[in-house]
Amino acid sequence: MPINASRILIIGPAWVGDMVMAQSLYLTLKQHHPDCQIDVVAPAWSVPLLARMPQVRRGIELPVGHKQLGLAARWKLGRSLRNEPYDLAIVLPRSYKAALVPWFAGVPRRRGYRGEMRYGVINDIRLLDKSLLSQTVQRFVALGIDRTVTQPPDIPMPVLTIDSANQQHVLASLKLSLDTPIVAFMPGAEYGPAKQWPVADFRELARRCVEQNRQVWILGSSREHALGDEIAQGLVNVVNLCGKTALIDAVDLLALAKVAVTNDSGLMHIAAATAVPVIALYGSSTPAYTPPLSPKAKVIYHHLACSPCFARNCRFGHTQCLTGIGVDEVEAAIHEMW
Repeated sequence: MPINASRILIIGPAWVGDMVMAQSLYLTLKQHHPDCQIDVVAPAWSVPLLARMPQVRRGIELPVGHKQLGLAARWKLGRSLRNEPYDLAIVLPRSYKAALVPWFAGVPRRRGYRGEMRYGVINDIRLLDKSLLSQTVQRFVALGIDRTVTQPPDIPMPVLTIDSANQQHVLASLKLSLDTPIVAFMPGAEYGPAKQWPVADFRELARRCVEQNRQVWILGSSREHALGDEIAQGLVNVVNLCGKTALIDAVDLLALAKVAVTNDSGLMHIAAATAVPVIALYGSSTPAYTPPLSPKAKVIYHHLACSPCFARNCRFGHTQCLTGIGVDEVEAAIHEMW
């Protein structure tokens, strides 16, 4: 019997890619409860991103840093939500602290996976069958179904809204041109070097793109600015935008690209949700766990015996799972996707 779920509070994840994949949950909730209103508690950086998801009524900032308990802040936020008539809360992170806000808010039904002895703060506990739900997005979506799933659920693809006015503003402010086709590069990976295709290979690929009358936009955070400089140095029509755009600006810029070449990263999931064709390079991680959610995605993954290891740094020191991906192979994928 479906539960009443006219007002739903989601406790969102802390990573960019997971936040994008969570949109598949919101789409699922709207399929099962078309008139429901969805609010999402999330880190401050993600609130503008949530505004690009039409299924979300409101993003609510959680004023607590990643991995911080912040008990007083969680209590204060929860108490501020007590007058909201939420019927259901869904807690996506599996930590104890993530479940505190809906508990403090007095949401009557609080759903999440078993973990960290959350009995009581979570009163609609689901057991996570990792063999059945092998992908992160499957685990998110399964929590939006009013019964324990017995097979992997259908996954609606995330689609972020593009703001054309902001798009034009960013183009003008950064003096970017649309005169030649754009290849977007995302050479960073917040998790660590074992997920990063070699910078020298990105640079050689950029050189070849320019030779073929294409321009390259390099996107990333300020932490990737040096990577972008190393790729762009001395190359005409290669623009290092790392650290020069907000995350939401990257959404609008990626929508203008003909193709994106990216490591397994948050920006990979952003790109996939803008409908740009994506070439995703996997090393220490695996597309079996966090694939790009797009019918326009092509994955390059060499399935080495030691991969996936999910390590931040290669324990063997060679990162052959990535160095073995040649520039010729990625260039051929660009031609295929063009």
